[in-house]
Amino acid sequence: MRRRTRPSRPSRPTGRRTTGVAARPGARASRSGALLAIVGLVATIVLGAVAAPANADAIDDRRKAAERQKSANEKERSDAEEVLEGLEGELGAVSDRLLEVRAQLPAARLAVQEAEAEYAKAKREAAIVAARLQDAREQADDLSATIEADSSESSRLREAIGQMAREAYRGGGDVSGVSMVLDADSSEDFIQRADLMSQALRTRAQVLDDLQATESGNRNSAERLQAVQTRIGELKDEADAKVEQSKAAKKAAEDAKATLDALLAEEQEKQAALLAKKGEITAQLARIDRESKRIESDLRKAIEEQKKRDAERAKDPDPGDPPPSSSGTLFVNPTQTRPIHVTSEYGMRYHPVLHYWRLHAGIDLRDYCGNDVYAARSGTVAWTQYRYGYGNQVMITHGSVNGRSLATSYNHLSSFVVRPGAYVKAGQLIARAGNTGTSGGCHLHFEVYFNGATTNPRPYLPL
Repeated sequence: MRRRTRPSRPSRPTGRRTTGVAARPGARASRSGALLAIVGLVATIVLGAVAAPANADAIDDRRKAAERQKSANEKERSDAEEVLEGLEGELGAVSDRLLEVRAQLPAARLAVQEAEAEYAKAKREAAIVAARLQDAREQADDLSATIEADSSESSRLREAIGQMAREAYRGGGDVSGVSMVLDADSSEDFIQRADLMSQALRTRAQVLDDLQATESGNRNSAERLQAVQTRIGELKDEADAKVEQSKAAKKAAEDAKATLDALLAEEQEKQAALLAKKGEITAQLARIDRESKRIESDLRKAIEEQKKRDAERAKDPDPGDPPPSSSGTLFVNPTQTRPIHVTSEYGMRYHPVLHYWRLHAGIDLRDYCGNDVYAARSGTVAWTQYRYGYGNQVMITHGSVNGRSLATSYNHLSSFVVRPGAYVKAGQLIARAGNTGTSGGCHLHFEVYFNGATTNPRPYLPL
């Protein structure tokens, strides 16, 4: 609410002429408009103070939702990479980029919302400061008008006092009680003279009092005007800063929106490119599936040969192999990474664009290019060769476990250390980890076969 621009004064006789801003209709209209503006501003501030926590809560909720969506997208991306593992050319890269873009979209949308909220906040604050600046300027105008009016009133009062002094001088000086008695012709004349003298003294006293009050009020108004003018300078600087802040927030919101639009455009482009290559992708995946079947067929032959060799040698199971434990562990850690670390599990994967289900037939273990790869269990090396999609592969047969033939394969290797037909011990160095085939990065893709068919390796590893 605006402060009064006129200082409070003692009560005056009804003959006192009032001056100042309050007497001007235009000033009253301006002040009423300013008052309504300030009332509206106060309401905005109060409502803004109430709405601010709710808005902050909404942003927090959206941030949590974006984080959840990002995690889901990253899981989707990981699964989709496994679906297309083994693809040649740029198909896998296009798919990976598409899903990477999708993983970035929740954060990009959140950035737009946060930037727009910050811009709205900056605009509100700029409007509040601008309203305060306008109010201060109106106060300065009112005070200036008050000072001008009171200066005119002070000049009028000083002129009145001067006129009184001149009239007293022309009348032979000031009226005193002695002259009044000596000059009176009668008691009635004395009473009349005393009454006139009393009125003259009251008038002079009133004029002097009015002059003192007017000049005192003028000094007060001048001090307040100086304070308001100082405040105007401060508010102008603050208003300029808020305008710049609002411009920066607007630019940030526009940049965030441009980033989001670019990601959405790239998403559509990559999705269209991927769908256009769906036939080629399907053909490549079919080739990989055929390679898997050939591996199973070759493995069954290798197992039969292993059985014949074992029968001829009448060889007992190697005592160095770890016996099945209560947890079912059959293998030692085949990687140099300690402890063993799984980066992708065994199981079916679904590609969100191609709508393609595919089995990730092994388990991916963390390993770095050139790291040692070890035999997970004692056995015979069935082959060391390059396989389409699998890269360099070592296959080891381990004989029979609980009535079922057991074999393991080690894939995406950079190089071999053993040769086909060699007998290896559990934990023996057999190869170096790598990124051959169509792998997305250095790791060991480890597969387990019972009776020539893949199974989930997790229950049999020391995890």
